[in-house]
This record gives sequence, structure tokens and C-alpha cells, in this order.
Amino acid sequence: MKILHVYAGNLFGGIETLLVTLAKTQSICPGIQHYFALCFEGRLANELRKLNAKVRILGNVRLSRPWTLWQARSQLQKLIQQEQFDVLICHACWSQAAFGSLARRNRLPLVLWCHDVLTGQHPIERLAKFVLPDLVIANSRYTEASVPKLYQTPSETLLIPVVFPEVTHPESLRQAVRAELNTPEQSIVIIQVSRLERWKGHSLLLSALAKLHSIPNWTCWIVGGVQRPGEADYLGELKMQAEALGISQRILFLGQRTDVPRLLAAADIHCQPNTGAEPFGIAFIEALYAGLPVVTTALGGATEIVDDSCGKLVPPNDPDALSEALAILISNHQTRTTLGLGGKVRADYLCNPKNQLNKLFRLLSPLISPKVVP
Repeated sequence: MKILHVYAGNLFGGIETLLVTLAKTQSICPGIQHYFALCFEGRLANELRKLNAKVRILGNVRLSRPWTLWQARSQLQKLIQQEQFDVLICHACWSQAAFGSLARRNRLPLVLWCHDVLTGQHPIERLAKFVLPDLVIANSRYTEASVPKLYQTPSETLLIPVVFPEVTHPESLRQAVRAELNTPEQSIVIIQVSRLERWKGHSLLLSALAKLHSIPNWTCWIVGGVQRPGEADYLGELKMQAEALGISQRILFLGQRTDVPRLLAAADIHCQPNTGAEPFGIAFIEALYAGLPVVTTALGGATEIVDDSCGKLVPPNDPDALSEALAILISNHQTRTTLGLGGKVRADYLCNPKNQLNKLFRLLSPLISPKVVP
């Protein structure tokens, strides 16, 4: 089964992490061959090439400049004719609106892999509505519940397969990372790994941590760099907030990192208190695989991941409840250990790569020629 994944590729977040995972796990489900068509050069394209994945750059596309779209569509048409794919998967509505019709032109099964909750109102969604997919794959039940706002197409939930590297010498790695970041070994590290978007809850986390100012020996690492102009302003606001709250010396803004597994291995608690609903949350799964208890708000896809076996869900926009949950974990090593062990089991149960890739194969097989069905 030859699958062509079509996406923009100009940023790096959850969708990009999934595409890299598909390339990494090519051998786990040999019945699927993954190919990638991206509009932009950047980190995603580079990481895929490092994995020897087949990547075609279609050209920078701006919907406000129609000729760039026509040129990219021409490149994609040539690729489809050359490779004879079995399925074309558009990741997110932007790709569906821009390129989905080429699947119809070439009589290819078309799948929309939906990574965001749909409203049916966004201009890009309205454009995507004109291109009917054969199947919608949603990254959570929460996301799948929104699909009827755009399509009456069959839909299925497929939790994202997540690969997390095993740490061979965890104690020495922990010491090395903390030395690099001037973080004492006895410090309890709270880490947030996410895009610099307001709804990810960085500001709420700082407000909660300010309430724990009198508790010694904690540090917070905020991981995520500026990828859009507005995010630079937000980062500046967060730094000023930390200063105003009197906790700036205990907050490290680490920017964009490519060594997230190392950072998680050196941390103690993962906290991302979203103020808006997360469609899924790969960062939560990665933290669970790393053995960290996860603290987040009871919104969206996070409620399908975090339970009492692996972390704590708190009410949205409640800094008092958030600080109480963090205080318990900061002060109680045994609770952190128990939840950390439960997290590894939970992550594997939800997002084991082999299980999820085999499910992907089963979902796609009815759409294509019987010859690829076992």
C-alpha cells in the first residue's frame, strides 16, 4: 500500500511529529510505504530526509497568490502519475482544500487526517468542504465528534502512534542535562513542551507557580520557540510575567529544541495547563513514555489520555487548583514515582506504534484495490 501524505510543512508541532514517526516506523508495518509531499522546506523536510524518507517539495504556496498553488498542484500531479499511489492523505483542512481535488482527478481514494477540532466556519474549512473525502481519520474522539460540522463522510478515531526512545543510562543523562542547564540535582523540574500559543496555558502555569514561591527546590523549563511573528510578542509577555511574579530566576525559557527526550528524561513533572481544548496532545504521550506524571486541564483530547493512573486533571483556568496539584507532586516523591510508572503503561496502551499502524492499515484497506488486503 503506497500512501502519499500531503502537508504544508512550514512549522513544527504535532502533525509534523506524526509524519516523522511514520517515516521512523516504516519497518514496523511493512504493508505500508509512506511518501511525503510538502510545500515548504524546513525542519520537517530535513528530518524526513535524515530518515531516508521519500520527500517531494511542491513549492511555497500562498493561497492569496493563486499561481503558487497552480504550480504546486502541477508538481503534485506529476508525482501522482509517476508513483501510482494507492491512497492520498491530506493532513489538515488546508491541504485538503489546496490539493484534495487531485485525488478525485486521478481516481485515488482520498483521506482527510483531521488534527484539529472543526467548526465548519473557518474560511479554509469552507474551501475544504467542496472536496469530499472517502474517509476522515480523527486524532481523538473529541476531534471526531466535530467532523459532522464539515462532512457526513465515514470517520474513525486513530490515536497518534508515538515512538519514544529508550534511555539507556537515565541517571547519567539526567545529571548531564541538568549540568548543561545549571539546574541542581535536588531541584524538582516541572517541564512544559509545546508550541508558543496562548491556549497552551504557559501564563496559567506561571500564575500557579507563583503561588508556590515559598516551596523550595523547584524549577520550571518551558520548551518551545518562536515560529510565527505573534509568538515573539507572547514570549516577551511571559518573561515579563515571570519577572513581575518574582519567579523569573526559577523559570528557564529553553526555546525550540530537537532533544526533547533528553529534557524529559531529566525532568520530574510535565505540566501543560491548556486554556483551550487540545485536539489530542502528543506531548502528553511523550511525557508519559518518559515516566513523568502529567498535570493538565480537563479539556478536550487530554481527558482521553490522562487519568488517575498517570497524572492529574484540574479544572480549566483555575490557578489555585493547578498549584495544589503541583504542590502535591513536588513534595511527594512516591506519588511521582507511582504515577510515572503508570504513565508508561498508559502511553503504550494508547499509542503503541505497531498497534496504531496496523489499525491504519485496516482502516485504509477497504478503500483500495483488494490486491493489498491480507
